[in-house]
Amino acid sequence: GEREQKGYVAGVKEGHTSMASLQLCDGYLLSKPSVSPRNRLPQRISHRLIPKASASPPPPPPPSSSSSSLSLTRRDLLYQSAAVSLSLSSIVGPAKADEQLSEWERVFLPIDPGVVLLDIAFVPDEPSRGFLLGTRQTLLETKDGGNTWAPRSIPSAEEEDFNYRFNSISFKGKEGWIIGKPAILLYTADAGENWDRIPLSSQLPGDMVFIEATGEKSAEMVTDEGAIYVTSNKGYNWKAAIQETVSATLNRTVSSGISGASYYTGTFSAVNRSPDGRYVAVSSRGNFFLTWEPGQPYWQPHNRAVARRIQNMGWRADGGLWLLVRGGGLYLSKGTGISEEFDEVPVQSRGFGILDVGYRSEEEAWAAGGSGILLRTRNGGKSWNRDKAADNIAANLYAVKFVDDKKGFVLGNDGVLLRYVG
Repeated sequence: GEREQKGYVAGVKEGHTSMASLQLCDGYLLSKPSVSPRNRLPQRISHRLIPKASASPPPPPPPSSSSSSLSLTRRDLLYQSAAVSLSLSSIVGPAKADEQLSEWERVFLPIDPGVVLLDIAFVPDEPSRGFLLGTRQTLLETKDGGNTWAPRSIPSAEEEDFNYRFNSISFKGKEGWIIGKPAILLYTADAGENWDRIPLSSQLPGDMVFIEATGEKSAEMVTDEGAIYVTSNKGYNWKAAIQETVSATLNRTVSSGISGASYYTGTFSAVNRSPDGRYVAVSSRGNFFLTWEPGQPYWQPHNRAVARRIQNMGWRADGGLWLLVRGGGLYLSKGTGISEEFDEVPVQSRGFGILDVGYRSEEEAWAAGGSGILLRTRNGGKSWNRDKAADNIAANLYAVKFVDDKKGFVLGNDGVLLRYVG
């Protein structure tokens, strides 16, 4: 029989490089892409988990001649390896009950070991079509709702010898946007069939970490230094939606009583947007957090109301805030809207950090974190239960994304992707 492997990996998510702060003014930016080297993540040992159910990937191309078989690309070989792995699992038979995730299944991907998956999005006008982003220029496409994924090549993103980290993707209708590091912006008007590269200013303060499609040829973009830009002409002009970077705000208001602001390095470690356009961001040291609402000229800093440093923050389905601290603590704000008052909720994190929370509905949410931690609440976050079957995944789970109440994904390192099966 096959030998079972169990292990835990306590990886550290690749951070952002701090860049010099620049004063922002209301105006427009035209640009060329800025380039900077990126750090590679150390490869980690992947853990094989037999999926509960998974559609078979397309069969590998038949060999033609000895010369042509030698010219197979590395992506082709990876894809064929994934196909063989899935076909073998179907031959062996169903996995044991204790190796299965109760409401999630592992989807094996044709990518390099060590890739950290960072974002996922589906086309509203074509719900079965979606894109998955990650480090090492990882871009995958699905046309069956996320059952199977294939590498997607964008020639305009491969002309130069850069290894892009694709950070964020967003669709509205058939229009979509992708941003990455070194600075790159991609746009599609046909549901991802074709992607155009849009030039960007080399003077953008910080690295682009988030983008949201907001309307026809319109989007909202955020950098890790707190710059917020909006465009309404397909990204060729960007207007500043905020008057200064976070560093400038804190230097100007350092006597406002924000604890730890003097140690601020000028970057966000996390930023999340609510459906109505509000933002919450965590300082790089985790010692305070910031919020912004449309129409405000500056980010508003807030003292953390907890002893431990903040890991991540985001918006609940009811409009309130959730807050994660280093070491595995989870807090919920009192009431809805922006608040500095939080109540701790007991969770079975086993001491591993919880890294993200995603809401399936107003009452049901899932939290994921280090060493395969997977938790669920069915009462709006008042109590959480651990999905012990997820302990078999030797990877850190970084993001929980629900497209709707029937389509959800958990993204991790080492190319780990979980699909919600209910």
